[in-house]
Parts: sequence; structure tokens; C-alpha cells
Amino acid sequence: MSKDSKEKAAGPLPFPRGTFSAGVALQLLALFCLWISGRIPFSPDEYSICSKSGSIYTVDETNPQVECISIRESRISYTESFQELQERTRRKNTASRLQNWLMSRFFGSSIRISYIASDAIVVPGLADAHAHIMNNGFKMQLDLDSCKSLAEVIDSVKAYIQSHPDIHNNSSRWIQGGGWDQTKWLEKRFPTAADFDADPLLEGRPIALQRVDGHASWVSNRVLQIIGKLPADVEGGSIIRDSSGAPTGVFLDNAMSLIPAPEWTDEQMAVFFDTTMKVALSYGLTSIHDAGSSPMMIQFMKSYAETGKIPMRLYVMGHVSSDEYWGSQIPRLVNYGKHCRLTIRSVKLVVDGALGSWGAALLEPYSDKPDTSGIMRSTPKAIADLVNQFWKDGWQVNIHCIGDRANHIVLHIFEDLIEVGNANITEWRPRIEHAQIMTAEDLERTGRLGIIASVQPTHATSDMWYAETRLGPNRIEGAYAYRTLLNGSQNHILPLGSDFPVEGVNPLLGFYAAVSRLSVDGTSPHGGGGWYSSEALTRAQVLKGMTLDAAYASFTEHEIGSLTPGKKADFVVLDRNIMRVPMEEILGTKVVVTVVDGKVAYGALP
Repeated sequence: MSKDSKEKAAGPLPFPRGTFSAGVALQLLALFCLWISGRIPFSPDEYSICSKSGSIYTVDETNPQVECISIRESRISYTESFQELQERTRRKNTASRLQNWLMSRFFGSSIRISYIASDAIVVPGLADAHAHIMNNGFKMQLDLDSCKSLAEVIDSVKAYIQSHPDIHNNSSRWIQGGGWDQTKWLEKRFPTAADFDADPLLEGRPIALQRVDGHASWVSNRVLQIIGKLPADVEGGSIIRDSSGAPTGVFLDNAMSLIPAPEWTDEQMAVFFDTTMKVALSYGLTSIHDAGSSPMMIQFMKSYAETGKIPMRLYVMGHVSSDEYWGSQIPRLVNYGKHCRLTIRSVKLVVDGALGSWGAALLEPYSDKPDTSGIMRSTPKAIADLVNQFWKDGWQVNIHCIGDRANHIVLHIFEDLIEVGNANITEWRPRIEHAQIMTAEDLERTGRLGIIASVQPTHATSDMWYAETRLGPNRIEGAYAYRTLLNGSQNHILPLGSDFPVEGVNPLLGFYAAVSRLSVDGTSPHGGGGWYSSEALTRAQVLKGMTLDAAYASFTEHEIGSLTPGKKADFVVLDRNIMRVPMEEILGTKVVVTVVDGKVAYGALP
């Protein structure tokens, strides 16, 4: 190649040879100063997403809808109109010849702009404020959610065995799964160990299947043999027995700890975790509050964080089933790991059972089972002692409360700490997980005290077919009262979650349930208008509950939860505008792209 052709290939210099002067040096220095101060209009890692219809919903009350957002590296740099973006582009293009040349060499020739489709929408990254990551992956190995009868459950277990030769050929291998729900069956009864032994393929095998809510486990006779002699009673739990006093094979709440199922290996946890992360990202989740991880699970997540294998933000609640203080067993981590995505600064306590298994602790007996008022898994004193110690040690305390008795007791404990112990509610941010059934007085007290109610809208639409039978016409008025809780909240905060795998991972299932109070087929016990529709939320309230409110509940409202300049660039593009489409079209919405820290985690930018 000739000397001339080499010069042409390299491109013209921005100044004649031999004329590099002090003025040029000053321009270079000025450009460098702009760069280190962050004032250069574009950087190599900056791009913009624009909507010609202005369908970018920021959840920022100062600027709720915009046409464009710009991302620089891992953060949002601008939220603006298309005209403002063009003006920034013009400012770049009118820079001096030297600056323009340097910008093109070192920062790229122009900003990258992507336009979403006219029907699409951009929202902040969605959060699930209450979920169980490992349990979801565990359940997916043998998922019984779709079973509408006891026979279908048996058929599913048989199909699982037949599709796994290593299990089929080894009758001592444990078979585990979950998702069964007797309220969906014609029989409506709890299953029994004898139901397994009725099939030759299942007889003699150790089988343990969790109920959909995780508060009951159904085991085979082989498991009962392995357990051996059972205690007469279990504090905070129950062993279901027949009329002769023999165990039927169903264990509730604390009694489930008697089942000696094998501990998960690291290899199993890796599969459970990775599977759930992949599914969650495909549904637009960029943040999950994991509602109760054991020290073993936490150690696994910690090692994953250190090697950069956590693809979204995790706010993990430590959990140990014990009335003895266990705070020292849980590491306190904030923005931990290679990508700073793991935080552990809260604990999860579980004080009662679930409504579907008659375990939710009620002030009065169940309307459809008057011989029980549910299960308190700990005494009020034991709960109070734990809460006090966790508060003193600086842990956020999040407590599972479903029944009105459980909620009443926990609110009293919180009230003592806030009004007598002078706990700072803004610094502590205690949460009631579920807040499912409350008296009118306790609904009001929750808001007055500033307690965060963390709720799951799909619980309402899953339970609505039997909840009123369980509770009766009076108590049901204080159940699943989401609008009442939000309206009474001190800070107008109502974080929303799914409780997956109890419900589906897709956050739009919760979005639809919250605004419609209908099942996915558009029905409810009250018809097409929705079940107790006065407790439905608006679409704007639901979007905030799945973004900014969830961020507040995890102390991250200054970093995520809205599309605001300076915050982390976590966002989702959906293929239709869930804020405006007819209600029945919400569930058909698909995720186009999920972005975490400014980088694509699922799908592709338009």
C-alpha cells in the first residue's frame, strides 16, 4: 500500500500536519475535563429508548410519562422528550472539528436510538416483593399445579417416575414435588398415604409432595415407616390422623419438620436457582424479595454472587424455623458480590399456617371446620422476644401473617416497639407478609403504625372460590383488602408480589388479579364484575406496587423502582400497553426485552 493510500485509510486528521499547538492542547484538556466530570453529552455505553406515542411510564411523579430515556453504562442518564434528545444530538454535532473527531474516535460517532413499537410500552424493571426462588425450582421438577383431581396427581407422579429411569429402577429414591390443592378436586378432602399404595408403581416408594401453599406435606406409607414413632402432638403444627388415631400421611406446618427428606445438594440448588432466574427474567422481573432462605440457601447465593452468576437484584430474607434467636446464623450483606446484586438485611418469621389447609390462625373457629381456629406456630411471647432481639440488632423484620389472630398478635408486638420502645418506623420498615385476613380495627392500625403490608393479589383470585366458606360473610370483608390497606398506609405504600411457586411467576398475573379481581378466565364468585371489586386497585397503583413500593420495602427506593435520572437502568419493554389495553388483553402481554444495569438480560432491544 502506498503512503497516500495509508493516509486515506486512516482518515483525515482534524488539523494540518505540524500545526498541533497550545490551543489544540487546551481543547484536548477541556474535553478530558468534560469527560471526567461526566458532562460529555454521549459516552460509548450510552443509548436511548424512545416511544413516539410517549408510552414510557417512569413511576416518577415529577415526570410520569416521557418519550425517551437514555442510559449511560448502568444508570439512567436522561428522561426527556424526543425534541430534548434531538437538541442534545445537535449540541454534539455543533462541537468543534477537533472535539467531533475525538468524540467519534473515543466515544462513538452518535448516540444509539431504539424505537419501541407503537403498541409497546416501557416500564421500570418489575419486582416481586414476596417469592421463593429455590422452592420454585424445586417444585418445577414435579409440578402438580394443573392437577384437578387426586387421580391426576397420581398419574403425574407415575409419569415422572416413568420418565426418569434412575428413579424408576431404584425404589428407594425419594420422589418430591409440590402444587397439589385439594380445594380444586371433586373430593375436597386431604389425600392419604393409602392413595399412593393403591398403585403398584408407587407402593413402597418414599414420596413427599407439598401442598400448593407450602404449609402441608403429603407422604407415602414408606415415609411414615422411615419416620417411625410419631409424637402425640407437635407445637405449632399438626399430624392429620384418622378416627382410630393413625396418621393419614398429611403433616401441617411445624409437623412437616418430622419428614426426613434428603437435603438439597449444591448441584440441585444450582438447577433450582438458574431455572427460576431464567423464567423470572423472561417475565420482566429485575428484582425479587426472597421470602425466607435458610443458611444453606444463603451460602449458595453468596457464592453465586461472588462469581457474578446472579442476573438480577435479590433482596433475601433469612429464615430459620426456631424460637431461639438465630440472627448470628445469617450474614448481613448489602449490594454484595461481583455485580452488587445480593442484599441480606432482613429476616422472615412465620407465625401461622395457610387458609387452604385450615392453618391460618383465626380469632374465631373456621366457619366450615368449627373444631379448629387454625395454627399459631409460636407463642406470642416467643414471637415478641424474637422480634425485639432482631430489632435491637438492626434487622428488618418481615412476618408471615394470614389469619386475623396472627395479624392481631403481630401488630400488637410491633405497636409496643414503635410506641413504647421508640422504634423508628422509617429506619426499621417492618413488614407483614400477606396481611390476608384482618379485623377492621387492625386494618386501620396497620396504616396508623406505618407497618408495610406486603400482599399478593393472585392469592385473592385463587382463594376466592373457597375463602368465604372458610371465613363466613363477616370476616371475609376484612380479607384481601388491598385498596383499604393502600388508602390507610402512612406513605401510600403497598408492595406487591406473587408468593411463587404458590402462584405463577409471571407478574402480569398479579397485575391482572389486582385490577380485575377475576380469575384468568374472567370469572369470579360474584360474576364478571370481580370478587369484592371495591378492593381492586388502579393500574397506576399496581405498577407502583410492583416497582417503587417494592423498592421502598427493600430500602432501595433511591436506586431502583422508577425511571429517574441517576437510578439504576433496570427496565422492561412490553409488547402492549398494559396501562390502557382492555382488561382481558393484559394477560396476553409479552416481554420484548428485560434490562438490568443497562444490559440486556432477556430478549433484544428493538
